Amino acid sequence: MNTVRTAAGENTGAQKVALVTGAGSGIGRAVAVELLAAGWSVALAGRRPEKLEETAASAPAGAAALPVRADVSHPEDVTALFAAVRARFGRLDLLFNNAGTFGPGGVPVEELPYEAWRHVVDTNLNGAFLCAQAAYRQMKEQDPRGGRIINNGSISAHTPRPHSVAYTATKHALTGLTKSLSLDGRPYGIAVGQIDIGNAATDMTAGMQTGALQANGETAPEPVMDVADVARTVRHMAELPLEANVQFATVMATAMPYVGRG
Repeated sequence: MNTVRTAAGENTGAQKVALVTGAGSGIGRAVAVELLAAGWSVALAGRRPEKLEETAASAPAGAAALPVRADVSHPEDVTALFAAVRARFGRLDLLFNNAGTFGPGGVPVEELPYEAWRHVVDTNLNGAFLCAQAAYRQMKEQDPRGGRIINNGSISAHTPRPHSVAYTATKHALTGLTKSLSLDGRPYGIAVGQIDIGNAATDMTAGMQTGALQANGETAPEPVMDVADVARTVRHMAELPLEANVQFATVMATAMPYVGRG
């Protein structure tokens, strides 16, 4: 699906071009809409075409949005996704590597099926690598050269929750991916950073306000923050000149049990 919602006339090249994965809901949708409202042209990637259309419909009138169905864990989907972005917009200035899954919630490590582990790894880590690799190739070759990649990490990239082995392992790995990409991108004007998010109010975190398992075995409600605050942080990182980079940013609900967790 390559439905395009654009302003009158073609993209003149003055607009910055972004690709947001996992753009059909939650943080991905909020970031995509924030960028569209700021005048970016945005490709919306995700597995559910109807959700991508909803995101495009949430954008301001005249915004340039390109919904593309893609499963980032499939190399062939990633290849087709980046080809669609290149064909429509001609370049790529920003990849927000956001697509991810928590996997089965509350499952002890000894009971986690291998298939569930593999699904989380394929989506959160392999998908992020595949998209970053494709973005790197595009940004290295385009004129003017360079661009920015922002990986969506997590508070779990620093401190795990109970029963989150697959999610936590992939988010720790994502930090290594961010650092390595950041180093390798220097000669080509490719800036790479990571945003670690805690308790943004999305469908994924809907249960936290009623009760989340804590490290001491108790269940307790946790505060959340508006997902729009995350979107504004990503936009700030995205709109810096390539000579400046937010290497790591943490944005979280102020009173969530993270500092001192456990």
